[in-house]
Amino acid sequence: MDQAAKMPLVSTIKERCRVCYTCVRECPAKAIRIAGGQAEVLPERCIGCGNCVRVCSQKAKRVLSSIPEVNQLLSSGRPVAACLAPSFPAEFVEFEYPQLVGLVRALGFALVNEVAFGADLVAERYHALLVHSRSGRWIATTCPAKVEYVRRYHPALVPSLAPIVSPMVAEARALRRRHGPDLKIVFIGPCIAKKAEGSGPEGEIDAVLTFIELRQLLAEHGLRAETIAPSEFDIPHAGMGALFSISRGMLQAAKISEDLLTGEVVAADGRINFVEAIKEFETADLNVRLLEVLCCNGCIMGPGISSNLPLFKRRAKVSQYARQRLAKLDQARWRAEVAQFADLDLSREFSIEDRRIPVPSKDEITVILNRMGKYRPEDELNCGACGYDTCREHATAISRGLAENEMCLPYTIDQLRKTLKELAASNEQLASVQEALLQSEKLASMGQLAAGIAHEVNNPLGVVLMYAHILMDECEPQSKWRDDLGMIADQADRCKKIVAGLLNFARQTKVVRQPVDLSRLVERSLQALPAPPNVKIRIEHQNHDSQAELDADQITQVLVNLIRNACEAMPGGGTLTLRTEGDERQVRLIVRDTGVGIPEENRSKIFTPFFTTKPLGKGTGLGLAVTYGIVKMHNGDIRVESNADPQAGPTGTAFTVTLPRQGLANG
Repeated sequence: MDQAAKMPLVSTIKERCRVCYTCVRECPAKAIRIAGGQAEVLPERCIGCGNCVRVCSQKAKRVLSSIPEVNQLLSSGRPVAACLAPSFPAEFVEFEYPQLVGLVRALGFALVNEVAFGADLVAERYHALLVHSRSGRWIATTCPAKVEYVRRYHPALVPSLAPIVSPMVAEARALRRRHGPDLKIVFIGPCIAKKAEGSGPEGEIDAVLTFIELRQLLAEHGLRAETIAPSEFDIPHAGMGALFSISRGMLQAAKISEDLLTGEVVAADGRINFVEAIKEFETADLNVRLLEVLCCNGCIMGPGISSNLPLFKRRAKVSQYARQRLAKLDQARWRAEVAQFADLDLSREFSIEDRRIPVPSKDEITVILNRMGKYRPEDELNCGACGYDTCREHATAISRGLAENEMCLPYTIDQLRKTLKELAASNEQLASVQEALLQSEKLASMGQLAAGIAHEVNNPLGVVLMYAHILMDECEPQSKWRDDLGMIADQADRCKKIVAGLLNFARQTKVVRQPVDLSRLVERSLQALPAPPNVKIRIEHQNHDSQAELDADQITQVLVNLIRNACEAMPGGGTLTLRTEGDERQVRLIVRDTGVGIPEENRSKIFTPFFTTKPLGKGTGLGLAVTYGIVKMHNGDIRVESNADPQAGPTGTAFTVTLPRQGLANG
């Protein structure tokens, strides 16, 4: 059983874990750590109860397999005994017990025995402990998970653990006395904790199979009941020990009464009851001579059972088997067998393995609770959604690295609400920027229209004005045509003013200055115009003071225009760098790309309206012209540096926009 000693009994299949915290809630030892959104079973804290395996609906918990170990034992050529736990009738309901024994024997086991006989021997020892001795308060040690729970989390009770081995170990010692020390022994039962108990320092059990693993082993060997001859258990046969797998079965087998009047003996089972019983036993609130508790609702509900039968149906199956066996039992021979092992050493000592979590200080707990938005006692809902009974238990687990803040459902909901608010605010900002972008496009269209009107109308108007003034100069002062020519000149001038007004409207020359954080403006611009996937964004802020008095919408328009041009200059991908810097008087925005660059012959034309190198219909040639106008209206400056020749070095373009930090009169 060295493998079980080195490897965890239970591990998590991460791709199946949905982090529902059910395993945390059901683990009495709190041996499951949640880290990075994954559940991890901690071997040093695990007691092997298997609750996490039983309750995981996603089948994300994997039990350490002993099948390779058993196959190796069976192929070794040495005699191997299979010891079936008393709970087997609750699992193999489709067989009569001789068929099951025949199947197990067909696997290659030399002996097939009932652990129930070991339970008979253990029952005799408990009877002697309680009836023949009137001193001491004891906790029964038939359940290995319970024993490990006491050793790790209630070390003060270790002296109260009854110094008697479990039925499994008792059966192993009896068989080795009868067949010699070289006999190899495999226990087959419903319990995961038996794998750890069997790998103990005594080395009395060579391997432990669960009933589920036995079914897998039979399937691997292609064994079926209809093709195998039935067989009987090897001696010694069992008596009342067949009831050990049922809650309070040990007490009946040991002829110990749970007398409600005297209150000397108390039995309990299940995850919650066994924990509470041990706590009360330690505080002496439960003043009894013998405490018989099981982690499961009887061994028939162990995690190594695959049966879907409900609890009381399983109890009925075990009781029915026990009645049948006892009806045929040779009582005289059974008593002789028990007497033969009366001097067999069934004692055991228990060591302390303290795994209690130190209680953090009050201040430390307060800090953790505050971090989860719990500032007052009424904020501690103790809803249990995290897997811990109280918020303070959860905080204690967080302080020791066993849990995370996000396990708290109210905290997570609150964080989601904050995130939704932030997203809503971001959406509002994005809508505002998009509106500004639409306005910019409208203005660009109006500018194009106005420029077209100016081009098409101003020249004819100029000709009309010129000839009107020539004719007026040639007319006599008293000529009847002079007033008409004056009317023509006045109306032509009016047309020129209308065109000028249209141009002023399109340019939107008014600047509304307000304090603006330039670094946040850069982020807003990137949100308004996200870069293509093949373009890497690099943002650099030279200093912390990026405040300036600017028209945020118009400077956003500048950034959007420059970012769009930069991305379009990198059709094959590249790096877009946005840098903010400045001094006491001015701030600078630098937009640099690693694109194709601007040929030298075009650099003097890029700010000219309607100049574009883009294909027909892909651009208006007004983006940089509008950008230039906005910068100039802010009393700023825009410069360009570019290289389009790969032989001269890396290609790319950098636009540097310089703006005054504080607003001046509009230009």
